[in-house]
Amino acid sequence: MHRHKFLRHAAAVLAAAALLAAVVLAGLAAALPDTLYTDGPAAELEIASMPYLTVKKRQGSVAADSTTPDTSANVTLTLFGTLPVKTVRAVSTERRTVQVCGTPFGVKMFSDGALVVAFSDRYTVLGSENPAKAAGLRLGDLIVSANGRPVRSNEDLTAAIQAAGGAPLTVVYRRSGARHTATLTPTADESGHYKAGVWVRDSGAGIGTMSFVDPQRGTFAGLGHSISDADTGADLTLLSGEIVPVTITGCIRGAAGSPGELRGEFAAAPAGTVLANDAAGVYGSYTGSCTAPALPVANLQEVTPGEAELWTTVLGTTAQPYTIQVERVTMTGSDPNRNLLIRVTDKRLLDATGGVVQGMSGSPIVQNGRLAAVLTHVLVNDPSRGYAIFATTMLEKADAVASSK
Repeated sequence: MHRHKFLRHAAAVLAAAALLAAVVLAGLAAALPDTLYTDGPAAELEIASMPYLTVKKRQGSVAADSTTPDTSANVTLTLFGTLPVKTVRAVSTERRTVQVCGTPFGVKMFSDGALVVAFSDRYTVLGSENPAKAAGLRLGDLIVSANGRPVRSNEDLTAAIQAAGGAPLTVVYRRSGARHTATLTPTADESGHYKAGVWVRDSGAGIGTMSFVDPQRGTFAGLGHSISDADTGADLTLLSGEIVPVTITGCIRGAAGSPGELRGEFAAAPAGTVLANDAAGVYGSYTGSCTAPALPVANLQEVTPGEAELWTTVLGTTAQPYTIQVERVTMTGSDPNRNLLIRVTDKRLLDATGGVVQGMSGSPIVQNGRLAAVLTHVLVNDPSRGYAIFATTMLEKADAVASSK
């Protein structure tokens, strides 16, 4: 009787252990991308943030007539060399080198349309009215035409409204990437001018940090996230833009619940043209001078928790390295701007700024002599911490911009 109870207990323990192992293996597999890039043989692939994973060596025989090795191969990663976790494609490529900056730059952008940023109700004998709201417009909508006329600025929209003379006009706008049409009927104010009850914005400017310059392709990359409207949070749809050098003149220190901010002066001469305002950063053609050091770009599996350097500028125009701790590395996920969680440990930077502040977005993170990632966000309730995007992701975006030029 006791023997049967022992066997049942043992079976239950084994089943629970098997279930736990399956859950662990599934979690590890989900944390690995389907494709990894390396500058060496696939068999030498290592995941720095997961040292317990190793490549399963091929057993048995292989073809004897192979003269040209393939530049990619399927490899199986195993847990402690025994339990298969996931088979990934390992692609061998030449390691890229870029000039790593960390210097401040100003971005001036004009949007491809007029962005709705606020509403203003009109008070008439009929009561409170708002033609834009009545037409179905919302904050963050991008108006691109009115009565068939292209809208590229506030002035374009105002001219179309006045030309309609109070008659309904057809407005075309974009919302969440989709194109919509609405009928808007303006109302006249006391002076006889027609109003739509809407505030719009057609441009934006701000200070960020240059991440790197690729001298071979003549491109730059910065910020690590898109430029968005301060009021609505909507990304600005790019019509045209330029970058200019910036001299940092001061800083508002960050504190819990109140992110700080770099302050600076814009130079007059442009240093490049913005060609893409992407979720992974701002990219374009670079025409300025660059004396930043050249460093190799780390493959994402080479980035690991541990010590690193944040290259950023808190005064003047010259970047300085500051020590940070990479606390977490995430190779997969829906948000590429949060591949790394970092913490500033350098007392000099903490004393100067309180940690990460606005304007530092784009600051490169160097680990083991390689460009590993780029700073993107500050944690509002803990300015000593921030998020970062893999440098390889930004390099891919910069290459796409270079191909489209």
